[in-house]
Amino acid sequence: MHTLNLGILAHVDAGKTSLTERLLHTAGVIDAVGSVDDGSTQTDTLALERQRGITIKSAVVSFAVDGVTVNLIDTPGHPDFIAEVERVLGVLDGAVLVVSAVEGVQAQTRILMRALRRLRIPTLVFVNKTDRAGARYEGVLADLARRLSPAVVAMGTAEGLGTREACTRPFTAGDPAFVTALTDLLTTHDDELLAAYVEGGAGVPYGRLRERLARQTRQALVHPVYFGSAVTGAGVAELTAGIAEFLPVTDQDTAGPASGTVFKVERGPAGEKIAYARMFSGTVRTRERVRLRGDGEQEVREGKISAITVFDHGTDVRGTVLPAGRIGRLRGLHAVRIGDRIGDRAGEPATEPARAHFAPPTLETVVTPCRRQDRGALHIALGHLAEQDPLIGVRRDDLRQEVSLSLYGEVQKEVIQATLADEYGIEVGFRETTTICLERPAATGSAVEFIDTDPNPFLATVGLRVEPAAFGSGVEFRREVELGSMPYALMRAVEETVVETLGQGIHGWQVTDCTVTMTHSGYWPRQSHSHAVFDKSMSSTAGDFRHLTPLVLMDALRRAGTTVYEPMHRFRAEIPADSLGPLVPVLVRLRAVPGPPETRDGVCVVEGVVPAARVHELQQLLPGMTRGEGVLESAFEDYRPVDGPAPHRPRTDRDPLNRKEYLLRTLRRVDGGR
Repeated sequence: MHTLNLGILAHVDAGKTSLTERLLHTAGVIDAVGSVDDGSTQTDTLALERQRGITIKSAVVSFAVDGVTVNLIDTPGHPDFIAEVERVLGVLDGAVLVVSAVEGVQAQTRILMRALRRLRIPTLVFVNKTDRAGARYEGVLADLARRLSPAVVAMGTAEGLGTREACTRPFTAGDPAFVTALTDLLTTHDDELLAAYVEGGAGVPYGRLRERLARQTRQALVHPVYFGSAVTGAGVAELTAGIAEFLPVTDQDTAGPASGTVFKVERGPAGEKIAYARMFSGTVRTRERVRLRGDGEQEVREGKISAITVFDHGTDVRGTVLPAGRIGRLRGLHAVRIGDRIGDRAGEPATEPARAHFAPPTLETVVTPCRRQDRGALHIALGHLAEQDPLIGVRRDDLRQEVSLSLYGEVQKEVIQATLADEYGIEVGFRETTTICLERPAATGSAVEFIDTDPNPFLATVGLRVEPAAFGSGVEFRREVELGSMPYALMRAVEETVVETLGQGIHGWQVTDCTVTMTHSGYWPRQSHSHAVFDKSMSSTAGDFRHLTPLVLMDALRRAGTTVYEPMHRFRAEIPADSLGPLVPVLVRLRAVPGPPETRDGVCVVEGVVPAARVHELQQLLPGMTRGEGVLESAFEDYRPVDGPAPHRPRTDRDPLNRKEYLLRTLRRVDGGR
């Protein structure tokens, strides 16, 4: 049987989970459609999801359509949980993007569509809630073409909009306007079809148009649009048929080398890890040892699969194998992490990791236990949560005995607080949320310290040069010294310490977009006395290089200088035209940069950028300035240099910028360990 791994994506409250329920019902998997409000859906299984009526964790269900097993992954719609969507994108064969017929294209819709198009994931669009008051047809289609992609085509019309009787009528070969629109769209991407259209006086046969529509949809060139209602079921049968006709099924190379991706990790009742994996080629079996490796990791971990469950017909079924094309749960892999590759890369799509296509968290907060005795348990619990969501970025400050978390928003903070209380019995509080900035080198800087030369107390020679690199390039480590000039373990110690030290720059923020080159190296070989007793005082160790590297690197970085960049959000405000005057000075005060306003039918649209730290304040002020009629959308745009004094974040390390204090703490630790 062929397999299709399908993602359902949407802006929050567009009806994504309700559509999942209706698809399962249409396929005959469930007898009754569950309700998000009642907490009775198949995919929102967490107590928090049922209480809040939102999806927090991605969930997998399965059903069959025309001989194809569809593994449907329901993803969160709230922007605070975009990390869950990131990890899912890399395992999808196709997607359905859900848009509300009332609200139309929203901020999160645009972000999701950009990622889907960038990854070339075949995508259908389902315009939901046609039964709701205010539902639109022509307006939403124009919105889709203008704000998502011009390569959209409606597959039917909607009638009775805004009423419980709203229904859809699929277009056929007998609808000349549809055939014309379809021909115009498809010939844009197909020269052969264009030639056939020009040469044939009667036009292209409808069957051929339909075949080319399927081909171009699978190539992610065009996006069929369906209208309907997940609540009433209108249009869902047509969407189901479109999924089977237009989205690609996987070729199951079960005999090839095993290759798969872990996109989710959760813990079972006994605390054991359960990995959700999609196999791209080959087959894994119970009691089989598999290799695990994360992106950019040299070290290979291994694990033995103790049990496998495969998703089938609405549930997960215990099995002994997980073949190519399928999604399943793997138990027994104690060292597994989210994003791990199972086996080799054979059969995987040649795309960048999905996480490269969404912004990282831009907020940070300090979490504190309400009971002092819970501090140790809190560290363990946060470690477990970080396994399930690495982007929460647990950052420990041993000097102040504090723990910081990276976040996408306030809702995520509330969910973490509730999870710690419900699942771990730990009551916590949070300090005020702050914005996470970045540092980039402003110029080139170099530094070197030589072995057995004051003021260097370590048995190591390290020279480093820091240079700016292209935006978005991250950190690259290079060597100008020969790899054989000293043991590889010592070289590796320098490289690892460079990456770790750049977590806090001159102003305390993570340093990125730079190249660090090792320019000097030197060590003392292992020395022994006549009776073969190792003499540490005369022999270089990896510890010498790990302790010296932060001093040299920060000295080079200080000479280069750094610029602090703050995250910026692009905003779009729809307000009454007479509210523009009061809004402009507020935007100026918030350091926003608005573009030219557009006014139509008494509604003014203002787009621009605003510092992420001021978005929440703008959201609170807008209703009062617009008589409650203003609507604000915002989403991460990029990082831009901070105007005025650079913000500073307290350091959590031994502060290599303060040489005296650093040496006191480091040498005290070294002496204490002897």
